[in-house]
Amino acid sequence: MKIKNLLLKVKPIKYYVSGKKLLNHPHYVEIQEKNNLEISKKPSRTDIINYLLSLNQNDTSYLEIGVRNPDANFNKIKANKKYSVDPGVEFKPNPVDFKMTSDLFFQKLSANEVLSNKIQFDVIFIDGLHLAEQVDRDIENSLKYIKDDGFIVLHDCNPPSEWHARERYNYRHTPAVDYWNGTTWKAFLKWRFVPSVNSCCIDSDWGIGVLSKKQQIGKNIQSQNSFFEFAVFNNNRKEYLNLIDFESFKGLIKK
Repeated sequence: MKIKNLLLKVKPIKYYVSGKKLLNHPHYVEIQEKNNLEISKKPSRTDIINYLLSLNQNDTSYLEIGVRNPDANFNKIKANKKYSVDPGVEFKPNPVDFKMTSDLFFQKLSANEVLSNKIQFDVIFIDGLHLAEQVDRDIENSLKYIKDDGFIVLHDCNPPSEWHARERYNYRHTPAVDYWNGTTWKAFLKWRFVPSVNSCCIDSDWGIGVLSKKQQIGKNIQSQNSFFEFAVFNNNRKEYLNLIDFESFKGLIKK
């Protein structure tokens, strides 16, 4: 026992033992399993967006907010007209149409300084700054520019744990490691309370939130969880998000 205690005072050994204990902790193992489950879910956000665009037999128009590397999603989108917005913080080459924040883009769009303030999109995909206040503004602005039967799509609406729903991406020494959904879920839940918007969340690719003015994809719910506590959300996520699988979602769509 004395030798063991002495060895545990040696920093490399101490760190190894502590790290092994952490990695084998039931909570850590559980979160790792949730990571693997989310990674395995299909379809991807790209497949869902392309499905929504395929519903329109006429020319389609698509806007993506928060592009980063366009090869990850934007370049795979099948639309007649595609536009992209990103300030270039995370991907320095930033080969997008509008190199600016979404706030500035919508300000310029409203003032008729970019595109046309009469433009209407079939799909707007929001995947920019994953913090509730910004996502909320992006949703509010996007609603002005989607067709009545169009869709707003959001990524990362179904964080599997509090570690995934942390506010700071850079705090990665958690069981969620590099996987981060931010607080997007809070903004999506807020809009689930709005009667004029229909919404649901497809249980795939970390939660694909979908909102529409006219498509009957899910009625609003009464305002609940006013402080947006994650534990309350976690215990009610199916109802709060209107969480459904992709096949069920397709059954709700009026073509």
